[in-house]
Amino acid sequence: MINNWVILSVYVVTFLIGLPANLLAISTFIKKLSDKPNPNDILLFNLTASDLVFLLFLPFKMYEAAAGMKWYLPQALCSIASFFFFTTIYTSSLLLMAIAVDRYLGLAFPIKYRLLRKPLYATAGSILIWLVSIAHCSIVFIIVHMPLPNGTKTEPVCYEQFTEKQKKILLPVRLEFFVVIYMLPLLVSIFCYIKCIYILYTRPHIAKVKKQRAIGMALCTLTIFLLCFLPYNTSHLVGFSSNESPWWRYYTLLPSTLNTCLDPFVFYFSSSTFRESKTIALLKSWCCRHKKTKKCETELNIISK
Repeated sequence: MINNWVILSVYVVTFLIGLPANLLAISTFIKKLSDKPNPNDILLFNLTASDLVFLLFLPFKMYEAAAGMKWYLPQALCSIASFFFFTTIYTSSLLLMAIAVDRYLGLAFPIKYRLLRKPLYATAGSILIWLVSIAHCSIVFIIVHMPLPNGTKTEPVCYEQFTEKQKKILLPVRLEFFVVIYMLPLLVSIFCYIKCIYILYTRPHIAKVKKQRAIGMALCTLTIFLLCFLPYNTSHLVGFSSNESPWWRYYTLLPSTLNTCLDPFVFYFSSSTFRESKTIALLKSWCCRHKKTKKCETELNIISK
């Protein structure tokens, strides 16, 4: 019932697009962090690092798809690959929430927040987010290495077939994933960006470009949560209600991989450091040369301001 070649194709395309985009981003943020870091850049650096960890372990999922969704490598590699694969998904959702909160506080309480807005707090928050994701996803090691009943025959698959004893632990934990580290970050992000847009549009002295950028940031974040993360997290809800992992769960992971291709748009809208990098400037020049219009150059210069 699973078309492994469709899955493999999406993984390959994601890897080819996401890896160079995130390498560009992390090199830009490393340079900024070594110079004059701010909390936003620290959060974005961690988001980029999460994407890169995801992409580094994506070849294991490519191997699995190429092998017809079978796993012929050591079981320990299955545990490690699955752990990092899922950890980075939830780290990304929590970091997107933290970025939304940072932007909201900066707009709603500019004076107070400027006094409290220190890189140390962003670093501590990022570490806490990583620890929360790691603690949640450590369930992978617990489930995979639980002893099986005598005489149980298992197929060579990675983290897909579970005994009743395993499901009694795993399915409620997945439901908690859906509520705590998906729905909560989504609702907090929606609240923060609605408030940000409202504040910006009630202050006439704020430039139109900044208002448009806030809308772009909100739309990118909402797209990632709904397009990339919702299908996979919905499988947790369905699995808990049916007491069985749905067969289509493989496909729900595909939009989650596309998150690594969409995050660079978040970087562009939220970080002047990324917008003003030399590589982005070269891409803008390349686009203008191909369009060959002064209007293009004018528009790009406005967006960069």
